[in-house]
Formats: sequence, C-alpha cells, structure tokens
Amino acid sequence: MTPDEILALPSMPPGNPSYPAGPYRFLSREYFVIIYESDPEAIRRLVPEPLEPDGSNQVYYEWINMPDSSGFGSYAESGVVIPCRFRGEAVNYTAMMFLNDEPPISAGREIWGFPKRWGEPNLRVETDTLTGSLHYAGQLVALGTMGYKHENLIKDPAKRNEALKKTQVNLKLLPCVTGKPLVAQLVAYNLEEIDVKFHYGGPARLHLVPHVNAPAADLPVQRMIGGRHYKADLTLPFGRVLHDYLA
Repeated sequence: MTPDEILALPSMPPGNPSYPAGPYRFLSREYFVIIYESDPEAIRRLVPEPLEPDGSNQVYYEWINMPDSSGFGSYAESGVVIPCRFRGEAVNYTAMMFLNDEPPISAGREIWGFPKRWGEPNLRVETDTLTGSLHYAGQLVALGTMGYKHENLIKDPAKRNEALKKTQVNLKLLPCVTGKPLVAQLVAYNLEEIDVKFHYGGPARLHLVPHVNAPAADLPVQRMIGGRHYKADLTLPFGRVLHDYLA
C-alpha cells in the first residue's frame, strides 16, 4: 500500500475495515428514554470538567433500536445520558453505552469518543408495555417499562424535532502506543436531517442492578419523572472539539 492509499482507508483493519466512511444515515431509529432524578454527588463524579451538571439532578436512561443504519447494519443500544452545561449552553453528556454490534462500537469510540462497550440491549413492546432490558455478561443490569403511547407529545409540528437537536458531548480518550494519552478531548456533535415520525410520553419505571462492568446503578433512581418514546430518521455527522485536555 502507498501512503496515499493508507491515508484513504476509512478504518482499521486495513484489509477489512470495521466501518466505511461517513457521515452515517439512520432510518426508523426508535428511542425509549426514561427520565429520573438521581444523587447530585454521584452525577458530579461522572461529569468531566469543564462540563457542569445542569442542576436538575436528572439522568436519562435510554434504549435505541437502529434497524437500518448505513455502514453499521441493524442493532440496539442502551446507556446513560446526563444533562449538562458547557459555557452556558445546555448539552447532553453521554456517560456510558452498551450495544451488540462491532462496527458502531469501533466507529463510535474512534471518531466521536462514544463510551461504547459490548452488551445485550433489547427494546420491544410486550402487550401494553414498552419494555427495555440490558444484559451484561449474562446478567440483567437494567429493566425499563413505560405505558405504550399514552400521550402524544407532537401537538406542535414546529417542535417535533426539538428532542434530537440538542448538542451532544462525549469524552474522547485514545492512548498512544507509548501508553501515554494521545487524544483527550471533549467532543460535540449535532444530529442533522432529522425527521421525527412520532413522539409519545407516559408513566415509566426503571430498575438498575449494580454491576462492576456496567455501572448504571452508580446513578441510583431517587424519583421517577417519566418516559419518552419516539422514532426518527436522522444523520450522524462528524463532530468538533470543544476542549482539548492536552493543549
């Protein structure tokens, strides 16, 4: 391979790249988000400076079904998101994620710094209940339930895409071959070409089981707020650096 050919590769391994070049389009991406209040000290421990928790003490636990994802295929995802502020702007910080497909794990970590690990999430409708579960190493670590489509939240068409427009932030960490940090950044991205199909709210419950390798229960449920269920087509573009810890 010539240097130009090497630099044109989208990803590792060179002979069979894990994922193609982006940006990446998702069709019928289905979200189940449970909103709850947690311990403010536990939230602060997980939020990297210079991000600041937004003061609401809220945490979003989410499941996402992605049945049609360019370059990645069909898979599911589950994880923890914390509402924060960066220099006065309201943002969402992704604290941990678990999914069952190697290409988006590799791409997510290498490009945007998503905190992705392998897990077994599942999102389904069981009779009258929207149900999300997450297993790690054969053990149940999260179970969420919500009344199915109780309240239509898209009453104003002008607001139908608001839930997905918010700036998303990750902590990207990549080590050098020397063992020292090569990349240590807060990175941000904003979803594009959003078309929300539906958006419902309803009563919800969340059960978290302590697990050393899937520590969602480190953000304990103190008060339930509710659930959200929506589906959208969208594009995940490349991002930008908000803060460089090595600069």
